[in-house]
Amino acid sequence: MDLGAYIKEQAKQVEERLNQLLPDAAVMPDVIHRAMRYSCLGGGKRLRAILAVEACRAVGGDGSQALDFACAVEMIHAYSLVHDDLPAMDNDDYRRGKLANHKVFGEGIAILAGDALLTYAFETLSRMALDSGLVVRLIQEVAAACGSQGLVGGQAVDLQSEGHEVDELTLEYIHRHKTGKLFLAALRGGALIGGANDEELSAITLYGENLGLAFQITDDILDVAGDMAKLGKVTGADARQGKTTYVTLLGLEDAQKKAVKCVEQCIRYARRLPSQNYLAELAEYVQNRES
Repeated sequence: MDLGAYIKEQAKQVEERLNQLLPDAAVMPDVIHRAMRYSCLGGGKRLRAILAVEACRAVGGDGSQALDFACAVEMIHAYSLVHDDLPAMDNDDYRRGKLANHKVFGEGIAILAGDALLTYAFETLSRMALDSGLVVRLIQEVAAACGSQGLVGGQAVDLQSEGHEVDELTLEYIHRHKTGKLFLAALRGGALIGGANDEELSAITLYGENLGLAFQITDDILDVAGDMAKLGKVTGADARQGKTTYVTLLGLEDAQKKAVKCVEQCIRYARRLPSQNYLAELAEYVQNRES
């Protein structure tokens, strides 16, 4: 199966399972459940979820066993986007080609919808039909990726850095934490579900670290050179908020070169894994994407 067809098939499976897992929109309090479903369903590449399932397969596991884990990761990603778009954060009006959550439901409900998605993700993780010790480890992996030394920590440094020049070390910290940690948790979690040994988990980890950075560098590039219609949001947001990006720090050409080097490392580590997989192709997809 070619990569495009594979991504569409996997994204469809994730969408269907998310629809089953999330509370129905009619369940009281209906407004919060409508807001959760608005931002978690009907859009997005499902890349983190696909990576989780593919990491499971890459070490010889059954990808279907990682599906609920993958959906929990998508809930967390949706929460982060809802909060990112808020006026106090990145102040974006659009996400995935439609109005941001707070533009539809108001800021208060948007904040609560993000909170609810995050907590429901952990409820989903706790219910997985896996060995209890493995479930605890997966929860630890995801919690660490989301907290003050993960996604939240990266966002905090990002907010503090607005309007200030930052060096490459600080910028890399922001990207590796704000974006990269959730990619890494998705991959490591999928590999753990697949029964990865230490050597395989190390290769997955190194793949994930490079992939997360490549993804965010590409985001920086798309914010300058991307097509708004394909991105589903307004471009130039980083410049308006006075943010340092890899493009402003290194220039467009060198930023592109850095992304290429990260993807080359991804391919190197993907080829160390025992089972046939799409991880190398997914890394190239991250670099070449238009949205």
